[in-house]
Amino acid sequence: MPRVVSVTPAAATTGGHLIVVGDGFDTSGPSLPDVRIGDVPARVSAARASRLTVTVPPGLPGGVLPLTVAGAEGHASIQVGRLLTEGLHQVDSPAFDAQGRLHVTYSGARGQQVPVSVFRIDRDGGRESLVTGLVNPTALAFGPDGHLYVSSRFEGVVYKVDDNGHYETAVSDVGVACGLAFTPEGSLLVGDRSGTIFRVLPNGHAAMVASVPPSVAAFHLAMGPDGNLYVSGPTLTARDHVYRVSLDGKVEVAWSDFGRPQGLAFGADGALYIVEALSGASGLYRVELESAAPPQLVLRGAGLVGVAFDPLGGLVVTSNDTAWRLEKLTIDD
Repeated sequence: MPRVVSVTPAAATTGGHLIVVGDGFDTSGPSLPDVRIGDVPARVSAARASRLTVTVPPGLPGGVLPLTVAGAEGHASIQVGRLLTEGLHQVDSPAFDAQGRLHVTYSGARGQQVPVSVFRIDRDGGRESLVTGLVNPTALAFGPDGHLYVSSRFEGVVYKVDDNGHYETAVSDVGVACGLAFTPEGSLLVGDRSGTIFRVLPNGHAAMVASVPPSVAAFHLAMGPDGNLYVSGPTLTARDHVYRVSLDGKVEVAWSDFGRPQGLAFGADGALYIVEALSGASGLYRVELESAAPPQLVLRGAGLVGVAFDPLGGLVVTSNDTAWRLEKLTIDD
């Protein structure tokens, strides 16, 4: 009798491709096996007796759901991201504040003035307008002062935003300002898409820390628990790197196994989570800083660009226009 053994990865969002491992699946008939996640049919795109490739359908409620194959024994559990909000334009990762409220952007086309630049979303999905008037908001990061910092790749400016949405310039003349991060002592780092990483000095001016290859899209930063900065930015090459940059300017390749790495974030476990945005392989990978193990796929989703961890638990992944929430990730040993 056919049997379901496992599913990889164990988490996904709408459109994500999953591999169902088992034995005895019937692929000889005129139709492919009937696979369901919860009660909803999932499209099977490839099938053989021991392996099915399925796509997570829209309309699922989110949470841990059973994945079953008609006529097969057993099932696998899959955690499906809950749709949190739509109608966004994310080009980098979102950001959580200390209260667990999510901040997302509507970035718009180059130079486009949009009605709302930054939205704030509560833990139940309620959305409010926070910031208006910023052109091409790109990266978001909360500083040690509790303020939200927002880069504008169009203006080459980083703004500081208070809890009521009022903003002022934190630093200007930082190139095509994209990624943001803070050093352990609280200095703001800015990633210029042309490849320069700046540190904002106490006098408000920016000084170059290091240089990496320029990006053709956004430019992402994440400060690691090891005191190093991690950097990704898609180029025109077939494979792209994630870089490790020391605060004294030393640059080295940390990982080279990505086709289009984008958003970066560190989890509470100290591991770095990297969004792979390559078409057909879009997902979230986990890497341990002190391990030689290759990146581990932990979530699949369509068109992902960003990831952020809630300080109160859980995480959010985003595509350009949609955010999904997961309460946890199952990490295989």
